[in-house]
Amino acid sequence: MRRIFVVAALAALIMSCSQQAPKVEHLRVEGTALMNESGDTVELKGMSFGWNVLWPRFYNAQAVKHVVKDWDAELVRAAIGVEIDDDECQVENYLKNPEFGKQCACTIVDAAIENGVYVLVDWHAHGLHTEAAVEFFTYMATKYKGVPNVIYEIWNEPSYKDHINQIDYTWAEIKEYSETVIAAIRAIEKDAVIIVGTPRWSQNVDDAANDPILGYDNLMYTLHFYAGTHKEWLRQKGDYAISKGLALFVTECGGMNADGQGPIDVESTEAWIEWMDENDISYAFWSISDKEETCSMLLPSAPSEGPWADTDLRPWGRFVKEQL
Repeated sequence: MRRIFVVAALAALIMSCSQQAPKVEHLRVEGTALMNESGDTVELKGMSFGWNVLWPRFYNAQAVKHVVKDWDAELVRAAIGVEIDDDECQVENYLKNPEFGKQCACTIVDAAIENGVYVLVDWHAHGLHTEAAVEFFTYMATKYKGVPNVIYEIWNEPSYKDHINQIDYTWAEIKEYSETVIAAIRAIEKDAVIIVGTPRWSQNVDDAANDPILGYDNLMYTLHFYAGTHKEWLRQKGDYAISKGLALFVTECGGMNADGQGPIDVESTEAWIEWMDENDISYAFWSISDKEETCSMLLPSAPSEGPWADTDLRPWGRFVKEQL
C-alpha cells in the first residue's frame, strides 16, 4: 500500500510540474532594441484589450488564453481606463473605483503569466494624474516584483490639457510626470521595462528624442499610429527618434482612421507592419472590444471568454488574426 501511495505521489508531482506556467525571459533595452536574456533582439506582436470600463466582460483569463493559443499573440495589453466617464461606461473609471481597475489589470497579468506571454500594464489616460498613477504603479510593481512578463506603460496617450483651445501637454510636462512615476516603480522594481508616453497622442517621439529621460535603464517610448490617418510623415518621426537612440514600442495601432472608424487602409497598414518589422519594433493591435466601429475586432455575438469563431469577428479582427 505504501508503495502505491509513493508512486501516486510521484505521478502527482510530475503532473504538477508539467502544468506549471511556461516561463518567459527577462527583457532589457540595449540601444534602440528590446532584448532577451540570451542577447537576442525581441519583437513582440499581440493585441490590446479595449478600455476595461467599456468592455469589462472581456477581462477574463479565458479570453487571454484564447488569443494566445488560437491567435498566437505573444503580447496582451490591459487598457485600464483612468478618467473616461460617459454613458457607455459599464463600470466606474479608475479615479472613481481604483479597486476595480486593479482587479482588471491583475486578471490580465495573471492570465498572461499563466500562458507564458508578456503583458503591458497600460495607464490608459489622456490627462495628467500623477498621484493616482504613482499609487497604481506602486501597487502593481509591488505585486509583480521580479516577474519577467510585466511591462509598465505609464501614460497611454498624453493629449489636450486644454480641450477648448486644443493645447497639448508639452514634452517637458510629460517628462516631469514620467520621471516621478518611473522613480516610484524603480524604488520597487529595478529592471522591468517601462514605456513612456509622448506628446500629441503619443505621436511626437521626435520631441522625446531631443530631450530623453536620463538616469534610468530599460526605458522605451510610445509611438501610436492609425494607418488611415498616419502615413510616411509619422514613420519619419520614428526614424528620427531611432537615429537619436530612442527605443520605440508601438503599444497601440490600427489600420483605420485615428477616430477608430473608416475603412481599413490595407496598403498603409502593411507599410507600417513592414517598417516595424524592419526596425524590430514590438506592437499591439487595438482592440478586443465589440463596439460598432472599425477598430473593434469582435461582434456582440462573441462570447466573453471565447473561443471566437470567424463569424464572431469584424473585418479588422479577421485581419489581425491573420497577421498574428
